[in-house]
Amino acid sequence: MRRRLASALLLPLALPLAACSGTSAADTSTGGSGGGRTDGKGALTLNVGDQKGGSEAALRAAGELDDLDYKIRWSTFTSGPPLLEALNAKAVDIGGVGNTPPVFAAGANSKISIVAASHGTAKGDTILVPNDSKLKKPEDLKGRSIAVTQGSSAHYQLVASLKKAGLSLKDVQVKYLQPADALAAFTGGKVDAWAVWDPYTSQVLRGKQGRVLTDGDGLTNGLAFQVAAPSSLKDSKKAAAIGDYLKRLKRAQDWVFKHPEAWAKVWAKDTGLPYDVALDAVKRTNGTRVTVAVDKPAIASEQQIADTFATLKLIPRKVDFASFVDTRFNGGLPASTTAPRTFDKES
Repeated sequence: MRRRLASALLLPLALPLAACSGTSAADTSTGGSGGGRTDGKGALTLNVGDQKGGSEAALRAAGELDDLDYKIRWSTFTSGPPLLEALNAKAVDIGGVGNTPPVFAAGANSKISIVAASHGTAKGDTILVPNDSKLKKPEDLKGRSIAVTQGSSAHYQLVASLKKAGLSLKDVQVKYLQPADALAAFTGGKVDAWAVWDPYTSQVLRGKQGRVLTDGDGLTNGLAFQVAAPSSLKDSKKAAAIGDYLKRLKRAQDWVFKHPEAWAKVWAKDTGLPYDVALDAVKRTNGTRVTVAVDKPAIASEQQIADTFATLKLIPRKVDFASFVDTRFNGGLPASTTAPRTFDKES
């Protein structure tokens, strides 16, 4: 059972990309149709960073890869930070990540521009404990060992949860582990808790491997971002293609919310997740997202994350997050504070 669970969790997941750290070589494939031409002036290829079960799967399921007048070349990454490394190296034009990888990339002074955002619930960002754990509330974590992926959305959720409980990272034993290693440590009793995100949360709960001690709802901003290469934005044709791509992503996210069961089937097939786990993750986290503007509240919220990690000396310098934002695609989008969507309990 443990091996089967670990195998499923090894898959890179989520729309948008799971915000974990680490390194990865990218696999590439070409998506899209319509001849790959733009404005009738020749071929244009948009290099998009993604991960299995991510943007490409949602766009394809929603029919948004039909009638493209440019080609999309997909590069599949296991996580956000290596995607942003590729973007900094101009190997990728645009890609999706969670709320924390851009902070670490900005801290490294990478060449990135945040161009779009979505807002969802943070209920899938959890601190899990074994079912028989004596820990009942976040305050009980003092002195305990906690697995977390460094630089991930779960990393910041852990910091925020500890702060609310009157604790800090110094009050716990932090074990920086990638998800597969964290899972083994968690199920093997090597750590007392695991700070992680969906669909890992849904996988553990469905597998009856643990329970939620606390989650990020109301503590973290629930934001995720599309990040572009500044050099790509300076190319008028690529910038136009990026604008079209973002509109398609918005429509695909709307489709996901309206068709949670259909999307869960696609997601499960694309990633190898059990259908019930995929549907749980869609309704808890994945399908709740609303496309929003990268506005002042969003920037301020990310600045708070950046300041937190700078104070903890987990990024090498203070960051002016606004200097890494390009707002040209904000037009007509709702505020970043717009409430995430919710699913009826009966649905």
